[in-house]
Amino acid sequence: MNVQILTPTGKTYSGEVMGIQLPGITGSFEVLKNHAPLVSALKAGKLKILVDKTRNEFYQIEEGFVEVLNNQVTVMVEGAKAVE
Repeated sequence: MNVQILTPTGKTYSGEVMGIQLPGITGSFEVLKNHAPLVSALKAGKLKILVDKTRNEFYQIEEGFVEVLNNQVTVMVEGAKAVE
């Protein structure tokens, strides 16, 4: 599954991952490979990328939207910053 995090200033992240956890406006949710098509609003919060079985990456994001279609996840937010 390919994930891209896009902000008004450019691409913050792009890569093949196992899954992603997102802060939806009605609660957190997870997207894994072969997820049904989806468009959802996101609130500011922590986004978790499940890179592989042993490694995760975290981003602090501002509000925005996510689109899931054909194993392509596009996160479009006002801002995103990598955090530990």
